[in-house]
Amino acid sequence: MRTSFKDIPPVPTAQEFIDITLSRTQRRLPTQIRPGFKISRIRAFYTRKVKFTQETLSERLGEIIEAFPRLNDVHPFHKDLFNTLYDADHFRIALGQLSTAKHLVETVSRDYVRLIKYAQSLFQCKQLKRAALGRMATIVKKLKEPLLYLDQVRQHLGRLPAIDPNTRTLLICGFPNTGKSSFLKSITRADVDVQPYAFTTKSLFVGHFDHSYLRFCAIDTPGILDHPLEEMNTIEMQSITAIAHLRAAILYFMDLSEQCGYPVSAQIALFKSIRPLFANKIVFIAINKIDVTKPEDLSPELQEEIQGLVKAGEVADILQLSCNTQEGVQEAKNAACERLIAERVSQKLKAGTSSSGAIGGRLAEVMARIHVAQPMGGATRETFIPEAVKGLKKYDKNDPERRVLARDIEAENGGAGVYNVDLKKDYLLENPEWKYDKIPEIFDGKNVADYIDPDIEAKLAELEAEEERLEAEGYYDDDEELTDEEDRKVLEDAGKIREKIALIRNDARLKKRLKNRPVMPRSKTKKMLSEMDEALDVLGVDTSRFVPAMQETLPRRGRSMTRSRLGTEDAMDVDTPRSQSQSAKERIRAMSRARSQPRMNRQEDGVTDETARSRAERLAKLNQKKMNRMARQGEADRHETASLAKHLFSGKRGIGKTNRR
Repeated sequence: MRTSFKDIPPVPTAQEFIDITLSRTQRRLPTQIRPGFKISRIRAFYTRKVKFTQETLSERLGEIIEAFPRLNDVHPFHKDLFNTLYDADHFRIALGQLSTAKHLVETVSRDYVRLIKYAQSLFQCKQLKRAALGRMATIVKKLKEPLLYLDQVRQHLGRLPAIDPNTRTLLICGFPNTGKSSFLKSITRADVDVQPYAFTTKSLFVGHFDHSYLRFCAIDTPGILDHPLEEMNTIEMQSITAIAHLRAAILYFMDLSEQCGYPVSAQIALFKSIRPLFANKIVFIAINKIDVTKPEDLSPELQEEIQGLVKAGEVADILQLSCNTQEGVQEAKNAACERLIAERVSQKLKAGTSSSGAIGGRLAEVMARIHVAQPMGGATRETFIPEAVKGLKKYDKNDPERRVLARDIEAENGGAGVYNVDLKKDYLLENPEWKYDKIPEIFDGKNVADYIDPDIEAKLAELEAEEERLEAEGYYDDDEELTDEEDRKVLEDAGKIREKIALIRNDARLKKRLKNRPVMPRSKTKKMLSEMDEALDVLGVDTSRFVPAMQETLPRRGRSMTRSRLGTEDAMDVDTPRSQSQSAKERIRAMSRARSQPRMNRQEDGVTDETARSRAERLAKLNQKKMNRMARQGEADRHETASLAKHLFSGKRGIGKTNRR
C-alpha cells in the first residue's frame, strides 16, 4: 500500500502547459508546406499538427491525474487526512476539471480533423489548424486555478511523513503541553520542536526506534481540547484521524502537576469523551512530570477516578515517567511495545476461518504443521538430568576453586592471538588416538596421500647424508678448468641462445604493437633466397646445384635503374655499360614529365582557334555574372527541388503513408 507521496511530479501552470505543448509540436513535426503541393498532402500535414497537439495535451493531463492518489483506493487514514487537510470535495473537483478538459481537447481535435478532411486550399487548412490549437489553448487556460491548487497539494503531500497504517505503532495523544513531543524525542531521533507553550506541534510527527530486533513507529499528534467534534480545527482533526484509523497502542498523556494549564478533571473528561475512538486498541495512561507531582499527591477522589479507568478494563496499565529526568521513559516504552507485540501475535493466530470452528484459521495451519512425538506403547518418560549436571557448581569468576574453562586456559597462556584453544580435545571418536590425525587432502576426487611414497622421508634423509659425506671428503673442492675448445663451444651455444631469446622477444613486441592493425599473412611476406636455402638445408635437400643458377637468372635491379641519394653518376653499377645507364635515365625523366603534365588542356581542347577560345571565355563570364548578382545556385551547388524535411526524402520510399511521426 502506498504510504509516501514524495514521487508526485510537479504540476505546471496553464501558461507553461501551453508553451510546452506548442514547442513540442513545433519540434517534433515538419514545419514547411508549399501551395504547389497536392491538397491531400496539405491536409495530412495539418491533420498531423492537430492530432499531435491533442495527444500531447491528453498525455500530460492523464499523467497528472494518475500521479495523484485515488481517495477510494487509499487507506481510510489517508483518506480522512486528505479530507482534513485539503477538503476531499475540492480535491476531487480539481481532478475532475482536468479529466473534463482532457475529454474536451479530444472532442475539439476530432471535430477539426473532420473539417480539415474537406478543406479545399492551403489557406483553409491553415486557418482550421489555428482555430483548433486556439480552442485547445483556451481550454487549458481555464485550468489555471485547478493546476495551481494541485501543485500546492503536491508540495504539501511531499512534506507529510510516510505513515504505514499497518505497522507496529505507538500513538501519543492528550492535552497540549503535557510532554508528548518530549517523550517522542526521548525514545527516537525525530527532530521535534519542544517548547513550554501549548500547540507547539501543529501536525503529525513520526519517529522510529528498534525494540527486540523489530522496527517500531512512534507518532506524536497535536494536542486535543475537550469540545465537540464539529468545533475542532484542522490541527485537532489530524489527531482524531490518527487515533480512529491506526492500529496502534495508545499512550494518553496526563500532567498531574497541571503545568499544562488544564486541571486533572478536564484531562480525565477528555479521555472519556474520546473513549469510543479507542475501541479494539491497547490504551495506556502515561502520567508525565512525576518529578513535580506523583499520583499519590492527588486527592483521594481523583486517585479513585484514575484507578477506576483501569478497573473498568478500558486501560491496560498506568505508566509513570518524567521526560525531564528520563525517569521511567524506557520502561514505559518497553511495556507498551511488549504488550503491542503480544496483541498483534494473538490477532494473527485468530485471523481467518477454520474448518474445526473452535480454533482460528491461522492457528489451525500452524498446529497442522507441528508433530509432537510420543513414546511407543504409551509409556511415560521422566526427564533425565545427569547427576554431574545436578551437582555442577555455578561458575563464579572470583571463586578460586571454580572449574577451569578454556577461556581461563587461554588467558593464562597469553590470551587470544598468542594461544589457540585446543578444539579437538573433546572429540568423541572410537579411538582417542584419532583426534589429532591430519585431515586427508583431496585433489580431483582422489586422496593425495595415496600417491605419495611412504618411504620418501627416509630416502630424503639418505640423500642428505650422502651429500654431507661427499662434501666432507672434498668431492666438490676440485675445480676443473675447461679447455679452450670447450669454452668456445659453450660461448657459441650461449650466444645462439641469447640470439634466439632476442628474436622471440622482438616477435612478441611486434605482435603487441600491432594491436588492431591487420597482420600480413605469412604467404604474402617477402622471403630472401638465403632463407629458402637454409630452410631446404634443414629439410635435408642439397641446394648446391640450382641455387647458383637461380642467382644468375635473377634480374639485375637496384642501383642500375635508380639514382643514388647524392644524385651522382658514381652511384651506378660498375658492371653496367655507360650507354645503358644513360638510356635508363632518359626513360625515367620522360616518365616523370608525362606524370607531371595534365593529359588534357581545357583552355585549348574543343576550340578551333584563339578567337573562338576568347569568345567562349567571354560568354561564360557573362552567364555567371547574373547568377553571382542574384546569388543563385550554380551547377556545383547542392540542389534540392523542394524544401522538404529530411525524414520525408531520405532513404528508400515504399508503399504507405508518411504520417508515422
